[in-house]
Amino acid sequence: MLDPRKLHLLRELARRGTIAAVAEAATFTPSAVSQQLSALEREAGVPLLERTGRTVALTPAGHLLVEHAHAVLEQLERASAALAAARGGPSGPLRIGAFPTAARVLLPPALVGLTRAHPGLVPMVSEIDPADVSAALRAGELDVALVHEYDFVPPVTDASIETEPLYSEPMYLTDRPSVADARADSWITDRPGTLCHTMAIRACQAAGFEPLVRHHIDDFDTVLAFVAAGQGVALVPHLAAIHPPEGVTLTRLPLSRRTLAAFRRGNGGHPAIRAAVAAFHAAIPHLPL
Repeated sequence: MLDPRKLHLLRELARRGTIAAVAEAATFTPSAVSQQLSALEREAGVPLLERTGRTVALTPAGHLLVEHAHAVLEQLERASAALAAARGGPSGPLRIGAFPTAARVLLPPALVGLTRAHPGLVPMVSEIDPADVSAALRAGELDVALVHEYDFVPPVTDASIETEPLYSEPMYLTDRPSVADARADSWITDRPGTLCHTMAIRACQAAGFEPLVRHHIDDFDTVLAFVAAGQGVALVPHLAAIHPPEGVTLTRLPLSRRTLAAFRRGNGGHPAIRAAVAAFHAAIPHLPL
């Protein structure tokens, strides 16, 4: 019988590429991860990993087992959700991840409605960049998360994650009539590796140039303050630009940012997840979209 916990480690190895990265994500030692994967190979009866010095790669049988692991772990999530539903209404801790804008504008009204409807739930919110959400959900660090995608940048998810669309908002460029007109300007973007940074870079590339990025700032209020101080131009979403600083002009672009709820595949039927997603939807009419 194959151990689902070991299947989870194999899937993480396929995703992360190294035993050290899997160990860090799973809070194990690399030695413990190696021992678990060796035990999985014995259970499977075929080699799953090719070891060359300090590196490992999945064999064809390893890749095949990862594909089946997705289905096995999804079914276990469904079983867990069904048992939770059988126990009654949603209760206990609910770990929610959210990017800063959603945490500021969507979560407060959503949490009011959620806790009013389900007083047994204990929401626990952590700010997280959407690029890091998939790993946090797979590791069980989050139960549900708010993520976003842009026209130039699809959401960072994988076969183990499901998403449900929530709302869309337009994007704006500060102080210039078009992205092409900002070719010679300094730019303010999020940190490299974030979806917002990738979106800004690709929007400029689509306009025919590589932007000169001077500042890397994640908080859009701070971004707009820097724009007002003459430190550069930036792309900002609607919900982050409702009250721009004095002197900052905004040009609406034919681009949008879409917000989605994300959760582990098979876990969407869990009472707490259903309650959270319903609360997100209920809060959307209160947003200044």
